[in-house]
Amino acid sequence: MKYLTRAAAMAGILMMAACQANGPAPEADAARLPPTAQAEIGEMREGSGILNGYLGAQRLPKSAALLPPPPAEGSAAAMADLEAYQTTRALKGTARWTQAQADNELKFPQAIHSYSCALGVDITEAGTPHLYTLMRRTLTDAGFSTYGAKQMYQRTRPFALLEEESCVPHEEEMLRGDGSYPSGHAALGWAWGLVLAELAPEKADALLQRGYAFAESRMVCGVHWRSDVEAGRVMGAATVAKLHSDPVFLAQARLAQAEIEAARMAGVLPEGCAGP
Repeated sequence: MKYLTRAAAMAGILMMAACQANGPAPEADAARLPPTAQAEIGEMREGSGILNGYLGAQRLPKSAALLPPPPAEGSAAAMADLEAYQTTRALKGTARWTQAQADNELKFPQAIHSYSCALGVDITEAGTPHLYTLMRRTLTDAGFSTYGAKQMYQRTRPFALLEEESCVPHEEEMLRGDGSYPSGHAALGWAWGLVLAELAPEKADALLQRGYAFAESRMVCGVHWRSDVEAGRVMGAATVAKLHSDPVFLAQARLAQAEIEAARMAGVLPEGCAGP
């Protein structure tokens, strides 16, 4: 019965949201709804599962222009980075270390489970297709916004510089060749927190806390310096600002918000969440 109620609520709310997003002509609405199918949206690389973003390479914020250089060797900022790294080594083997390992995962649906918990709504391809698509596409935009600066500075990651173990030893070889500054995970994790907080303002604190912690997990893992994470958040916020001028993103966000409202009305909560 819950699922029937949820379906009915979803249908009604989505019909209203579609009219708001696309104008009053119902016969044109279906053709103008933002896509949710991977085949229609396309992938960054065939077989990667990473959807094309909303912005495209030319409209992404330019990290090489927006960000200052990473801290110079021997500077006070570099010493602060080292101190923060050393402090997080005490977390190895704790629940926080385990969470940082989980936050490393960017495959869907695993990547967004903790955000489902913070939102109080199960974000799934079948149940909330527009919200699910929004998360997948903003991952691409925010994550790839960092690559101009990454490629320019090619900063060495902490585990590699100090020859210590990270929380993701199976990825260390790849990470050694990928610039540390700024953090792509921090950018996309913070962007997700900002977008979801806007869609569900009553859950804003929990969602922003989740986005902040997601970014901090990169320090806990030993794969990023503190300044990498801070710069990543800047790029995540810059990406969200750019997305607000994209009509497809805005239309999909309205439909995603309607899905959240419908899921709440149906009372179906995400499973496997810690805490009360």
